[in-house]
Amino acid sequence: EHPGIFEQNIESGKVDDVCALIYTSGTTGTAPKGAVHSFKTIRPGAEYHLNLDPLYEDDNMVSYLPPAWITEQWFGIGCHLLSGSILNFPERPETQQQDIREIGPDMIFCDVRLWDSQAAVIQSKILGASGIKGFTLHHFLPVGYKMAELKFNKQKPGMFRKLLYFLVDKLLLKPIRDHLGLVNARICYSSGAILSPDACRFYHALNVPLNNLYGTTEGGALTGARTEDINPDTVGTVHPGAEVKITDEGEIVYREPGIFLGYYKNPEMTAGVLIDGWFHSGDSGYINDKGHLVFLDRLSDIVELTNGEKLAPQYIESRLKFSPYIKDAWVLAGPQKAYPIAIIIINYENVGRWADQRKVSYTTFTDLSQKPEIIGLIRKDIDRINESLTPGLRIKKYVNLHKEFDPDEAELTRTRKLRRPFLEERYKDLVDAIYSDRSSVPIEAQVRYRDGRTGVVKTTITIKSIEEVG
Repeated sequence: EHPGIFEQNIESGKVDDVCALIYTSGTTGTAPKGAVHSFKTIRPGAEYHLNLDPLYEDDNMVSYLPPAWITEQWFGIGCHLLSGSILNFPERPETQQQDIREIGPDMIFCDVRLWDSQAAVIQSKILGASGIKGFTLHHFLPVGYKMAELKFNKQKPGMFRKLLYFLVDKLLLKPIRDHLGLVNARICYSSGAILSPDACRFYHALNVPLNNLYGTTEGGALTGARTEDINPDTVGTVHPGAEVKITDEGEIVYREPGIFLGYYKNPEMTAGVLIDGWFHSGDSGYINDKGHLVFLDRLSDIVELTNGEKLAPQYIESRLKFSPYIKDAWVLAGPQKAYPIAIIIINYENVGRWADQRKVSYTTFTDLSQKPEIIGLIRKDIDRINESLTPGLRIKKYVNLHKEFDPDEAELTRTRKLRRPFLEERYKDLVDAIYSDRSSVPIEAQVRYRDGRTGVVKTTITIKSIEEVG
């Protein structure tokens, strides 16, 4: 009935028209903020990433993030439209992994939580493998790690190592990639938070070219790395056309064509982050000697300890979560700021499988988390991280929490980031007990169920002290 209406609508639009409200994660306030974007400010993010890793018309990509998030605007909408690539959607959240394997995408962008959970599942299976399969995994996977390190250091492998790696890739690594749906993937991005260096090395050992990016909902895309220049400890180099500077306080401040127009109906808050055309990210980081940006943490979350050292909790948390037995970790320095402590959320499925194999009986998540065997299991991962930290930054005490952090209880954002101010208020008594001389603490917490009902959980949480690591 209206021939040409599509073309007319396109012609009626202008580049400066507002096109979307993109929501922040909500870690710094009571609710996410709406960032106003125009076509002009959304497009640069897509163009930056296409310049970094070109997409072609016959490339398949998978979209599963909501359009209210900036990464979906850049990749699922922008990169798709600008490249003409084929956009696929999972049928249901429950079939997402199966659908991705069926599609075999050339390009995939996932939240860091998905990358972390996949790594945890694979590691759990590796640790539980026995016989020929266990022998193969434990002896051949190091070949992948060695090749990844050579690539990171821009070193060329010898002929023997190339041949060995070719065989390992065919026999071991390719089947793992196929199981994950990544057998064709040449472009892999992690979004939502920073992937730990350990997880990045793990995926590159599997020959998955996973790339850490840095960008914000308000400021747009800032960094990325080409496949041949990926460094697991950084988020890449600054995109051409963008500028960045680090303030005396260590804050990442930048400007580029993709900066937002402002917060929806909140000019005061806009003025606080957008100053003379520069976006003040609130993130802490620095540029290393190779021109790569190193992200540390939110500037407001970095804590100066009484020993003078500065603690970046997110860096330690991301490394803890690389463990197949840890789903979430909250690292903090407490009211005295004397030393770091960790509140651990166990990975119920993987820890439960470990307990079953060792005949450790349990009834619920709460019961399992407080078993001495499980507290000892988590201790091994704490020790692993502590060995890589300077003495003043090592975790001195930890607890296994009796429950998972839950976005429905406002403990996490919808992107599953920690809402630290809320957690500090809710678990104040627990934190105070950890910093005391007590070895356990009774806890009573209200839990809100999905159907709206509330309940009360009562248990005793064990506080574990860690002797100094040599």
